[in-house]
Amino acid sequence: MFWRSVVGKLAITILLLVSFVLFILTILLLEFFENFHVEEAENDMMQTAVQVSNMVEQYDNQNLALNNAERIKDPASRIVIVYEDGSSWTSHSSDNELQEIDTNWLQNHEQLNDVFTNNENVKRELKLPESNVDGMIVGTPINQDGAVFVYQSLDIVNKTKAETTKIIFLAAGIAIVLTTIFAFFLSTRITSPLIKMREAAFDLTRGEFNTKVPILTHDEIGELAMAFNRMGRQLKFHINALRQEKEQLSSIVSSMADGVITLNRNGDMLVTNPPARQFVEGLKFENNELNEESNKAPVPLSGILQDVIKDEKEAIHEIDVKGRTWVMIMTPLYDQSYVRGAVAVIRDMSEERRLDKLRKDFIANVSHELRTPISMLQGYSEAIVDDVADTKEEKNNLAQIIHEESLRMGRLVNELLDLARMEAGYTQLNKEYVDMDMYVERIIKKFRGLADENQVKLLLEKDMQVSKMMIDPDRMEQVFTNLIDNAIRHTNKEGKVKVRVTSDEDSLSVSVEDNGSGISEEDLPFVFERFYKADKSRTRNSKKKGTGLGLAIAKNIVEAHNGTITVNSKPGEGTTFSFKLPLQDDRL
Repeated sequence: MFWRSVVGKLAITILLLVSFVLFILTILLLEFFENFHVEEAENDMMQTAVQVSNMVEQYDNQNLALNNAERIKDPASRIVIVYEDGSSWTSHSSDNELQEIDTNWLQNHEQLNDVFTNNENVKRELKLPESNVDGMIVGTPINQDGAVFVYQSLDIVNKTKAETTKIIFLAAGIAIVLTTIFAFFLSTRITSPLIKMREAAFDLTRGEFNTKVPILTHDEIGELAMAFNRMGRQLKFHINALRQEKEQLSSIVSSMADGVITLNRNGDMLVTNPPARQFVEGLKFENNELNEESNKAPVPLSGILQDVIKDEKEAIHEIDVKGRTWVMIMTPLYDQSYVRGAVAVIRDMSEERRLDKLRKDFIANVSHELRTPISMLQGYSEAIVDDVADTKEEKNNLAQIIHEESLRMGRLVNELLDLARMEAGYTQLNKEYVDMDMYVERIIKKFRGLADENQVKLLLEKDMQVSKMMIDPDRMEQVFTNLIDNAIRHTNKEGKVKVRVTSDEDSLSVSVEDNGSGISEEDLPFVFERFYKADKSRTRNSKKKGTGLGLAIAKNIVEAHNGTITVNSKPGEGTTFSFKLPLQDDRL
């Protein structure tokens, strides 16, 4: 029988359940709307009373206040204003049955006199005098002894209640009819496919995107099953695409040389790459924020973030962290028109700043180095032209000075050209196999006279396992010359300069050690720069003036031989320059 079938039981159950729910809901709605309409009417009247009391208290022109009161009130209600001197004012009403109320009745009524005695707001439903109309009345105090009352008939609220009741009963009746009609469809043609779809949806939530819903019919339910299966395939495709895009974006961000930080409005760092993490760690260290939350942006970044969110425009800042200069560009990120955060791109500009400083220093140093010999050439040549020198010997001395300064200028220009060619990669090495034992002995012998002249002891230590190697002898002699000459010139009398040369199967190592004045720690990183001789740590020897480019040229020559050159020094103890050259695989 139908009543014993699953479809019948389900249909009757649905119908009874819906009917019971609708019955309870109808009662609750009727009770709710009955109270709701009364409360809404009282609240509206109290709001009007408060506005009128504020106008009466604040306006100096009472006529204006009364006119405004007439405008803001409901046409079917009345307003009564009782002033502190006992006078009163009553507004008009479109409800002809709503009569004016005597102020004595308002002042003496036990349910309303709290307005005058306790300065409290009152809301009452009672029978109004004169017209015997059931009405609502609210009151609020003004000044000391005055009050504002607003009242209207309950008929308006009752009419609204009646209309609401009709609508509720009509809706309940329609709902029961519709429930009866569709209960059978829900039990047979909808329930079973939806259960299968629910199971398939659970499979999708577990990541099983190959799950399919069987298509049992060709109606809307069948189309829904087809759409569900299509959705699973599209979801799988898009999730795979999103995963690949996320991995690609993560790889790009991680491999960028510039730092990238993504922040939300609260200052939380959502995405960072290695350069950005290095920058943030340095910033937190300088601001003593290492113990703060790891994903919170440090103080400078959070302040810039708030400015970007507030102004909604890109911000560019330059930040110094641990002696390095970082340039940060922070751009707002939008969710439609709402700024949801910002992305900051950070670039380490320390090298660019250093190169810019080197360029400026180079121009200044070249100008300084050329100014002195040019001034001397000009001065001594003018002395010869003006016959300042009387004797031939004095003229020869002046000409000798001019000759020496011109040679110095020539050396400076030639060394600048050589250095420029080396740094541009145009160094041409004429390599040949050289016996390093005899080669070093010859160079040391050349400096014996200079060492004796400066009363400096020049020592040579050798440990040569492999004697012959392929080098450019002229260029490498220039390196030896620069290092040994500098060591002798910056070593005091009775000092010593030790040249140590060692070689093994892999490399040639040379060190030039002196016990002279030494180089301060802060100047060590700059010894291989151009015109370093002008630095405070190495003053110029008055007996042998150099161009200040020797160490820079030596460094480029060693690096052209695929070698490395280093320096170690302590002020007052001496300096050691060392360079190391790899041996060629095809050496003899």
